[in-house]
Amino acid sequence: MTGAAAETEILGAGLPPGAFDPRQAAFYARPVVEVAPDLIGCLLRHRGAAGRIVETEAYHEAEPACHAHIGLTARTRPLFGAPGLAYVYRSYGIHALLNAVCEAEGTGAAVLIRAVEPLDGMAAMRARRGLDDLRALCSGPGKLTQALDIGLGLNGSSLLTGDPIEILPRPSGPPRAVTGRRIGITRAVELPWRFCDADSVFVSRPLPPAMRRSRGASCRARPSEGI
Repeated sequence: MTGAAAETEILGAGLPPGAFDPRQAAFYARPVVEVAPDLIGCLLRHRGAAGRIVETEAYHEAEPACHAHIGLTARTRPLFGAPGLAYVYRSYGIHALLNAVCEAEGTGAAVLIRAVEPLDGMAAMRARRGLDDLRALCSGPGKLTQALDIGLGLNGSSLLTGDPIEILPRPSGPPRAVTGRRIGITRAVELPWRFCDADSVFVSRPLPPAMRRSRGASCRARPSEGI
């Protein structure tokens, strides 16, 4: 598969029956670059609010953008824990970011949840975020944790029990995926480990190049309505 075809694909293909369930440790006990796209379309729920995951990024100890690259420390300990743990850390001293720990215990790897489509509890989300724009509520990793009230106190908690953070299987068929380079980092920027729902308007900005090209083509194909 080459070119644009390599950037857009159907997610979730090739998994054995019953394996696609983020409530099971086996879901996370796989290479992080497989788990990250498989989380697209799953539901994330906490404190009376929920949304559909539309964007993720993969991080692995072998590359320098991952916190685990420096080895085991007090801060990175959850990253080296059992698959299915939550790794929640503060970014730039402001935002709490939610990650799902992956691969075998002892390997530092996790998926950053970058954006979700709000589905339930919008009133609570708007109150927590202090804004009304639906598209802006959860279109970024710090935005979604604020909207869903996910804080540092949940670092190291299990994502498998449904309490307090719940990640549920996709309620419908697999979405189309777009891959791209991760954003907001300065190292290992060449890795195409960002995964987005190609048809979602809730993906964070800047959009991956494949989505920008697709939406540009859609606008060009739209007939003029005149003036």
